[in-house]
Amino acid sequence: MRKVIIIIVLSILIIQCKKAKETNFLVAKNSVGELTSTTQVQDLDAMFALDSLVKHLGEGDFADAGYDEYLVYSKKGKHLLTIVPKEQHDSTATIEYVRIQGTQYKSATGLGLASTFKDVVDTYSVSKVEDAISVAQITIDELNATITIDKKELGIDDFGRQKIAVEQIPDMARLKTFTIWFD
Repeated sequence: MRKVIIIIVLSILIIQCKKAKETNFLVAKNSVGELTSTTQVQDLDAMFALDSLVKHLGEGDFADAGYDEYLVYSKKGKHLLTIVPKEQHDSTATIEYVRIQGTQYKSATGLGLASTFKDVVDTYSVSKVEDAISVAQITIDELNATITIDKKELGIDDFGRQKIAVEQIPDMARLKTFTIWFD
């Protein structure tokens, strides 16, 4: 009987750990993993204690940027996230946006950096498509997200300025960037 109880308790712990690990990489409106719209810059060191957090503050060679950014790398050196706060040089500032760099970060529907445009339109409504210098920028209001697709994927001249319609984007076009904006 005692062995049965121990097995049940261990099973519950394993399931809870697996769920916690999955939510560490979940992307949703106003959240990326454990980052939320209320996360402050001062919380980042503790949140990413098991990873490497590189701080590019708006000073020195980076002074002209006008913003701070925090780069999260795994211990193996893989770039996972780029975090930009709403206010420069303010440890109590909250997050303005998170650019997802790692393929393990995905929405509940499986949308992530390794997805194709077909994955986007199959699970979300495209709110807007804008032309930028070398990319098409796509807005997904449901996630408060923007994704970009390189114009080369669309067969369009990099620096040409033209209106891009959703219908022009091939299903197999790969995502170049995936950014979640926080309210």
